[in-house]
Amino acid sequence: MKFISYSILVSFSFFPAIIFAQQSKEYVKGHVAEEAENQRAMPLIGANVYWLGTTVGATTGINGEFVIEQNEENSKLVISYIGYQNDTVDTEGKEWIDIHLKASVTLDEVKVVRRQKSTQISYINPIKVENIDDHELLKAACCNLSESFETNPSVDVSFTDAVTGTRQIQMLGLAGPYVQITRENLPDIRGLSAIYGLTYIPGTWIESIQLNKGTGSVANGFESITGQINVELRKPAEDDRLYLNLYGNEEGRLEANANLAHQLSEKWTTGLLLHAKDNSVKRDKNHDGFLDNPMGTNLIALHRWNYEDPNRMHFQIGMKVTHIDNIGGQTGFKPAEDALTTNKWGMHLNMQRLEGWAKLGRVFEEMPWKTVGFQLSGTSHRQDSYFGLNEYDAGQNTLYANLLYQSIIVNTGHKFRTGTSLQYDKYKESLNDSVFSRNELVPGAFFEYTYNYQDKFNAVAGIRTDYHNIYGLFITPRLHLRYLITEDIVLRASGGRGQRTASILSENNGLLASSRQIVIMGDADNKPYGLEPEVAWNYGANVTFLLDINHHHGSISFDFYRTDFKNQVIVDLDQEPQRALFYNLKGKSFSNSFQAQADYELIERLDVRLAYRWFDVRTTYSGRLMEKPLVARHRAFINTAYETNNHWKFDLTLNWQGEKRIPNTGSNPEEYQLPERSPDFILMNAQISKAWKDKFEVYAGAENMLNFRQSSPILASDQPFGPYFDSTLIWGPIFGRNIYIGIRYRIK
Repeated sequence: MKFISYSILVSFSFFPAIIFAQQSKEYVKGHVAEEAENQRAMPLIGANVYWLGTTVGATTGINGEFVIEQNEENSKLVISYIGYQNDTVDTEGKEWIDIHLKASVTLDEVKVVRRQKSTQISYINPIKVENIDDHELLKAACCNLSESFETNPSVDVSFTDAVTGTRQIQMLGLAGPYVQITRENLPDIRGLSAIYGLTYIPGTWIESIQLNKGTGSVANGFESITGQINVELRKPAEDDRLYLNLYGNEEGRLEANANLAHQLSEKWTTGLLLHAKDNSVKRDKNHDGFLDNPMGTNLIALHRWNYEDPNRMHFQIGMKVTHIDNIGGQTGFKPAEDALTTNKWGMHLNMQRLEGWAKLGRVFEEMPWKTVGFQLSGTSHRQDSYFGLNEYDAGQNTLYANLLYQSIIVNTGHKFRTGTSLQYDKYKESLNDSVFSRNELVPGAFFEYTYNYQDKFNAVAGIRTDYHNIYGLFITPRLHLRYLITEDIVLRASGGRGQRTASILSENNGLLASSRQIVIMGDADNKPYGLEPEVAWNYGANVTFLLDINHHHGSISFDFYRTDFKNQVIVDLDQEPQRALFYNLKGKSFSNSFQAQADYELIERLDVRLAYRWFDVRTTYSGRLMEKPLVARHRAFINTAYETNNHWKFDLTLNWQGEKRIPNTGSNPEEYQLPERSPDFILMNAQISKAWKDKFEVYAGAENMLNFRQSSPILASDQPFGPYFDSTLIWGPIFGRNIYIGIRYRIK
């Protein structure tokens, strides 16, 4: 604790000198927003602001505001943003300017010259961040966060098992828990929610998703290893007054969503987001005696209030409630009669979750580059469940606090962020007769410096120091570099460390839907499950080429990332088919990931996305360096999207996945053995939608149009209480073709 206090003191000790340096220069400040007639002007984040005839400039921040040192030789300031007309303003005699950019149109104001892409990458940001907006999400049904990446080749989505119907994501060839997932920059899906939490965020609530591979900012914590996914929900100040979405599919799944927003006063707004899902239809298309999808109900509600004074204070407070109750297993299973008996194999999953948060931000009108922010959140999570004869109950209480300060050193070419954080988690889990409890308290401090040289070179160097009450003191350094080779070629590189505590039972809940014996080979009684923390270094590089051919825009990008584990909790399914072993890494474990991607507007309004990805993921299992199971080494991806002038939209996605290694089942009887490798396969999804006057929209689509599915996804389904029963060896789709339809209605 003394070390942390000293770090904080050092971080803030030079603030008076910085403020003095700031006041010794003269600046032009301002705000950039889109031009809007009948609605509130939206700030433009990442707009370029530079002096005419020079490369000296700045970019707008999260509120669309900027600050730039005055140019003694030139008072003409150019403002540009992709999809909008450039503007040039004379700043002579002005200290503050407001700019409203018009959308790019031809002289007749009908034909769009450049459409804003549904997935955008900032070429100024030293961290390669994919900004996925709601237009991209609407290309598919996108009923929750786990289904929001069907048109994105950077993220894989697979099933944890063939009983619960739970989807999990993978990035850089590693499981979802290695990705730090935040909601509006607050920790969200982690711990007990690491797997099921993807269903806690309905797709219709999502305004945008920011995705970056590799290490992220130290301001967001130390847990990111393979990347960060930040989800921005719809804001009441910017959202429709009413947005309704109804969805149904042939599997019997029905969903209803309602988003409501209200302007209470000039500065106060409030929003209410509602979601309900019901599945009460029994389906067993592959005739294995088990339900294809669990039956049950999801109810989720979020309510929040926002206060915004553009020149001073920003405040937000909110609360979210989640209730999930699902039943699955054999088609004849009756919970009242068969629960935890050998009459019929059944699964019951009940989760109750309560979340609350508050955010407070202070913007200094006279110095818009300087901000102070405070974030506070708390979560109470409870899971009661059983899978066959395995009973698993768990609880988690979490408190998170983060204090941030942001300013500049001398000028906007030198920026910094610093702050302190506190993370507290209390866990209690019980698996049959075993109880696992732990309390984790992690205070920390960070400092991050950003250097910008004429928008050609950027560097972000960050370091944070945290003290874990169980694992002790550790340091997290991270570095991001960007170099503009030409106006159309951007090179980036990154590297850094990540650390996390593995919640091995909740993160591998699907293993309970099998007859495998859970064996934890921990050797330290004073550590969670007797295991060490997971520690890894991630580093990589990417290059992006901008395309402009005959006024059709696009990009080509290549990236390579490597993740090296210094310690990892190994999940060994190969030693024996009847056991799942958990132990600390002894040997090597790494992931190599290469991806090539091209995005291009082939003809007017027809966007094409092509991607190829290669993985080499290996881990040492019981002394042998082996390929990680159930991960395809090769994947190819095609997405096409076409929109007509009268608001018809057509989307088609093809996804080819290569063969995968299947965990060893060689010691099972012959009828319960699986091949060493799976076949490759192709998935095809398509959707058609039609909108009328931005108010009413109908959409229909089909998932897995080729009707390919893994044969016998449940091993030994005829003997669910026998030693060979296993529903976790999933290498392909477990559902066949699924047709859906829905409607959307909004009031501006």
